[in-house]
Amino acid sequence: SGVAMMKFKSPPVNSLSLEFLTEFSISLEKLENNRACRGVIITSAVPKIFSSGLDITEMCGKSMEHYTEFWRAVQEMWLRLYGSNMVTVAAVNGSSPAGGCLMALSCDYRIMAENPKFSIGLNEAQLGIVAPFWFKDTFVNVVGHRIAERSLQLGSLHPAPEAHKLGLVDELVPEEKLMEKAAAVMAQWLALPDHARQLTKTMMRKAVLDRLVAHREEDIKNFISFVSKESIQKSLRMYMEMLKKRK
Repeated sequence: SGVAMMKFKSPPVNSLSLEFLTEFSISLEKLENNRACRGVIITSAVPKIFSSGLDITEMCGKSMEHYTEFWRAVQEMWLRLYGSNMVTVAAVNGSSPAGGCLMALSCDYRIMAENPKFSIGLNEAQLGIVAPFWFKDTFVNVVGHRIAERSLQLGSLHPAPEAHKLGLVDELVPEEKLMEKAAAVMAQWLALPDHARQLTKTMMRKAVLDRLVAHREEDIKNFISFVSKESIQKSLRMYMEMLKKRK
């Protein structure tokens, strides 16, 4: 069919560890280089969660070298996914905060399971973290400036119905029909000539991609100086403790 399916399976919550990000980028590159593959549907094999976002343990008590390697892998994931020539459809079958939301935002189309318990959003502000400019740019391009500004400042996680109302996700469907709908949407997008669609996508996304490429090293330095602050390390440790207690 020319369509690949990528299922996240990194229990318990598909957090974006260095290993996960590296594997994701390699898999995406392989699909990109496969002429027969025209589209990819991204979803989760873990119940109730699409992806919980960046793995906090990768940002806590590690070396500068590790932070550099980790952040470069986060950048690489986004550059590959947001800049992909393939049609990318996110079948969001669970909650998707922070980096998980970024992955969904980076796709061409987002379909979410119609479950009010599932939420999605860039909630970094809740952890005392500032979402980088390219997270912000991706968000603005989907929902517009005002909604993005309010949502980012408040670190909002939007329940599925609200996310749909804001345009953060394109459609809501019953959970059992999610994959069927994703396949139907993919077929609709693939009915067009690839060349015209790809050039249009590049035209729409190039400025945002180029901005990170031009400031990549500066962005890594900003991340390192931010994440190594004792106040940030402290809030990350507190957050990890809170997660342990929840288990």
